[in-house]
Amino acid sequence: MNQLVTIHTEDLLDRYGWSAHWESCMASAAAGSSIALEPARVVAQFTNRYRIMTASGECAAEVSGKFQFQAAARSEFPAVGDWVAVQTLPGEQRAVIHGVLPRRSAMIRRAAGSVPEEQVIGSNIDTLFIVNALNGDYNVSKIERYLVAAWESGATPVVLLTKADLCEDTGRRVAEVEASAPGVPVHAVSAVTGEGHESLSPYLLQGRTIAVTGSSGVGKSTLLNWLAGGDVQRTQGIREDDARGRHTTTHRELFPLPGGVIMMDTPGMRELQLWDSDGGWQEAFSDIEEIASSCRFRDCKHVAEQGCAVKAALRSGALDDRRYESYKKTGRELAHQARKEQAVSKRQQKSADKRIEARTSYDKHKLEMD
Repeated sequence: MNQLVTIHTEDLLDRYGWSAHWESCMASAAAGSSIALEPARVVAQFTNRYRIMTASGECAAEVSGKFQFQAAARSEFPAVGDWVAVQTLPGEQRAVIHGVLPRRSAMIRRAAGSVPEEQVIGSNIDTLFIVNALNGDYNVSKIERYLVAAWESGATPVVLLTKADLCEDTGRRVAEVEASAPGVPVHAVSAVTGEGHESLSPYLLQGRTIAVTGSSGVGKSTLLNWLAGGDVQRTQGIREDDARGRHTTTHRELFPLPGGVIMMDTPGMRELQLWDSDGGWQEAFSDIEEIASSCRFRDCKHVAEQGCAVKAALRSGALDDRRYESYKKTGRELAHQARKEQAVSKRQQKSADKRIEARTSYDKHKLEMD
């Protein structure tokens, strides 16, 4: 029997992006369930514990034992931004997560460790603010890596160059990034002077979810506080000797801001390890891919082949050497990652086949004995 709780447009859920789309997904998830389920959004994550927002308020949550057993990969577990089907526990500020509603977008990176595994940084993101500071942290190649992940995620990327008050030539920096981010809006902003605040208004729409990502110390939490008009996230300074930031944000979290937009702050990443991002790589380097389409040979490696349009563009100066090197380096990394994933997948399949073979042999032997 379907025991789906009747869903109204609750104010609390609305503040976190509830819509007719999610109502439809929730109805499908709860159909036929013997458990009374209701919708919630994951607003914070601490290892295997979660904080969720339900129609009646915020509470702690964990996944059910069945969910843990059935999950085939780490990426199937709830992530910040997910809408989930939960069972609230009567008389307690706790709930059990029984399912994750289908994600509309997900930013993924390679998880730390020797075994290749994907980690969901955030889900159901509409716009991704890629933040890079106009100080010693400024690095176009780093921005390109984030763009690869952004395009692969399904979210719309926007580059924010923060701490514009520390840069004497923001126009040149903006132009550099625009040349390396075809079709991506680029804005120079400063929380100190207020520069660029109005340019962000078109993104701050009611019900939209914006994730803020970048290295430590680029001003992500400061940006969040600036847009919120108050201190919603703690900030720290940077080390003056190398412009590296201290980790202030230690977990991912959603913050509803005035006007109805939902912001997601994420911990700073020293380096973004890409995961299965071939489509995002092609999109992030669409200018080079377009030039490559004119190469004489379809399988051109852009090394020494005759009729290589990419090499011709490099010789004429139409293509920047640094950008081409970034294109090659990222492509090699993704190819290497794909080979590692395939090797692990083969080992896992071989191990599973051995277990099945052993079980089949045991059952056959037992049948013969009987």
